[in-house]
Amino acid sequence: MEKGKLYICPTPIGNLEDITLRVLRILKEVDYIAAEDTRQTIKLLNHFQINKSLTSYHEHNKLKKGQDLIKYLIEGKKIALVSDAGMPGISDPGEELIKSCIEMDIEVEVLPGATASILALIASGLDTSHFSFEGFLNRDKKKRRERLERIKNDDRTLIFYEAPHRIKDTLQDCIKILGNRKGVVGRELTKKFEEFIRGTLEELLTRFETTPPKGEMVLLIEGISQEQLEKLEKQVYEDISIKEHLLNLINGGMDKKEAIKEVSKIRKVSKREVYQEAIELE
Repeated sequence: MEKGKLYICPTPIGNLEDITLRVLRILKEVDYIAAEDTRQTIKLLNHFQINKSLTSYHEHNKLKKGQDLIKYLIEGKKIALVSDAGMPGISDPGEELIKSCIEMDIEVEVLPGATASILALIASGLDTSHFSFEGFLNRDKKKRRERLERIKNDDRTLIFYEAPHRIKDTLQDCIKILGNRKGVVGRELTKKFEEFIRGTLEELLTRFETTPPKGEMVLLIEGISQEQLEKLEKQVYEDISIKEHLLNLINGGMDKKEAIKEVSKIRKVSKREVYQEAIELE
């Protein structure tokens, strides 16, 4: 028996006109639609006059329902996976169903469509050449701060999803750990009251302290600047000698020539001075 196919179908993140003709065709053709919230999806289907069997697939039933969906796919059924809004598989359990399909050699076809993170990045005015999607930060303060500590020296634009009731806590932690960088909040994307709020992180926090935040949000923060990074690197090595600095780099796998160049750059001293210290390491 020929196996079926899983279709990853992005749905509008606000404006219903953003659904593609291809997604509409697939939703009409498949045997089942697996939805994160069937109550939300039925509204979408009714709007486009699509009558199709719905089944729920979400964070709380993904293990059992995921097995059921794989069984249907092995039997030859075609299934469309949709989330409440946007691209399934990003910050939702669709990721695990896709992995299971790949392991079982079941074909997966991803259809292009609305994605809040990319929309917000392009509109942000921040660097789009390199970026890091972080999704939702952990609700636990300790774990949230630990994650921010791990990425604080990333020079790429950072992209987060955030809920309105947590945005102020997140901004406070970002200011504390990342510093007062440029930031952008995109809210109510593609909807009537779409808004992009730009400024420093402190300015964004002040805004939300005076105007209660509303709507699902994308928070974007500029990556660390080269100047800031060099300053931090210099601080790290201020308490050790040039010779110790060289040894650290060489023991880390860097050859001596590159280590001399790196130490000279970070400490802003001449290569000749560093070279004299390196001679004693031979």
